[in-house]
This record gives sequence, structure tokens and C-alpha cells, in this order.
Amino acid sequence: MMLLAKWLYEKAKGKPAPYYYNYSILTIMVKPVRKFVAQVLAPYCPFNWVRILLYRICGFKIGKHCFIGMRCYLDDMCYDMLKIGNNCIISYGVFFACHGRNQEHLPITISDGVYIGMRANIISKTPEGNGLTIGENAVIGACTLVNKNIPAGATAVGVPCKISSKRG
Repeated sequence: MMLLAKWLYEKAKGKPAPYYYNYSILTIMVKPVRKFVAQVLAPYCPFNWVRILLYRICGFKIGKHCFIGMRCYLDDMCYDMLKIGNNCIISYGVFFACHGRNQEHLPITISDGVYIGMRANIISKTPEGNGLTIGENAVIGACTLVNKNIPAGATAVGVPCKISSKRG
């Protein structure tokens, strides 16, 4: 079915069909359901364990004993590229983006024991261009824009983030 639609598009427009013409019918049906669960149900659920269960059902990799605050945005388009380790605390309203306009999809890895403050923004486009990693037991301050890798045990604050201290 989609091959026919792709062929018709290319004949009518005279240019290659967009990437989503390669999706199966099942994928086209599941994507809006996943988006609804990840962006409407889970973020507004008052119970943390239900929130995390809903995110895991959507395909996000979330470790044990984590807390994810309400109204967080986990990039549902790249659910397989966001990994959250064990014993992490992610405060209210944190935004995770694994892609942007005209940008490749890059992974975000949150290591074990990380604390991310309220309304922080974690974007995967780093200067190195290979995704973003926040090291073990790092602390990200509230309203921080994280656009580079954070070493283990470091505290990062500001827009864009700066390492303010590093524990030994």
C-alpha cells in the first residue's frame, strides 16, 4: 500500500518521497497512539510509578528506582535513543530533545544517580556531534540548557551550561 503511495507521490511531484512514505501501515497507526500516551497521559499522571510504566510501554529505556516529575517532555519521536539510568531524579518540566529541524537524530544517555533540576533542557546536538551523555552522579541545575557532555560527579548550571564544580 505504502509503496503505491510512494510511487504515486514521486510521479506526481517529480522528486523523492519524504521518509515517512517508507513506514509500514502498522507504524503509521501506532505512532499517534505512542505520541498520545507519551505526551498527554504520562506527563500529567499524578503517580510516578504509573508515569514511568507508561513511558516504558512507549519504548523509553528507564532504569530502576527513578523519579520523573510531571510535565516532562521525553522525545517520543526518538524513544529508542533516550536512556535513563538507575536511581535518577528528573524534576518537573524537564525537556529532552534528540533531534531538531534539519538535524540528525542523536542519543541522550543519562547515567546512574543523576539529578536534573526543574525545567532544564537537554538537547543532543553537541559540539562533537555524537549525542549527549550526562555522567554518573552529576547534578544539573534548574533551568539549565545542557548542550554538551557533563562529566561524572559534576554540577552544571546556566544557559548554556557551565561546569561549576566537580566532586572527586
